[in-house]
Amino acid sequence: MQVPVLVDFWAQWCGPCKALTPVLEKLEQAYAGRFKLVKVDTEKEQQLAQHFNIRSIPAVYAFVGGQPVDQFQGALPEAKLREFIDRLMPNPSDAELEQAAAALDRGDQAAAAIHARKAIELDAGNDGARLLYAQLMLAEGDPKAAQGQVDALSAAAKKDPQVVDLSQQIAAAVEAARAPVPTKLIASVEANPGDLATRMKLAEYWIDHKEWENALEQLLEVVSRDRAYGDDVARKRMVDVFTLAGTQPQLVSQFRRRLGAVLNVF
Repeated sequence: MQVPVLVDFWAQWCGPCKALTPVLEKLEQAYAGRFKLVKVDTEKEQQLAQHFNIRSIPAVYAFVGGQPVDQFQGALPEAKLREFIDRLMPNPSDAELEQAAAALDRGDQAAAAIHARKAIELDAGNDGARLLYAQLMLAEGDPKAAQGQVDALSAAAKKDPQVVDLSQQIAAAVEAARAPVPTKLIASVEANPGDLATRMKLAEYWIDHKEWENALEQLLEVVSRDRAYGDDVARKRMVDVFTLAGTQPQLVSQFRRRLGAVLNVF
């Protein structure tokens, strides 16, 4: 019930069985417990062989969750056997999502968020993981991160009434958390684009209000204009923000690339 099981029906007199069984045994060791191999001698277990309607050997049946899901007859080469076995393996992303759900059941939201995020990293199309992560981010007071996950859901998932409701909750939370616009600082920067000290003040304002994208834009502009300004303070601060904005990996990745492009110019 815990891992896939391969049942190898064989017999002592069967030549192809003698070629297949050692390869299956080798793969069981190589997969290190990710599947279990069971060998059934059809001469000794005739009733069992009849139950599975075994007419030709070797024959291999695959069980997942206690139920037969696939089978083949004859001796396959190792590469084909690996393909057969790999199809039985659980999706690593789904496994992380299951761990996230289990952690949530225990009341451990931090662990749930870690597993949900890992599930997304393993499979960007895992809508279930994105939805759970969005709910966790909203509960942790990071509606922008939640919005990013909902925006990345598939078109079909976005039509779900529960997702529509969650999107409305997130939108309201984003609006409520929106920082007051620092009009004086913005006006000062627009009037004097080369005033790097004011740009740094504006960046710090956005950082204080968790407006990561706005902060990164200002910091990147400082790096672009003067890499050495303030002992490279803008680049260092960008690295800090990359950590702070860890719940928005796409945003972080985007600005890492942009920063790299700017640094390569110098």
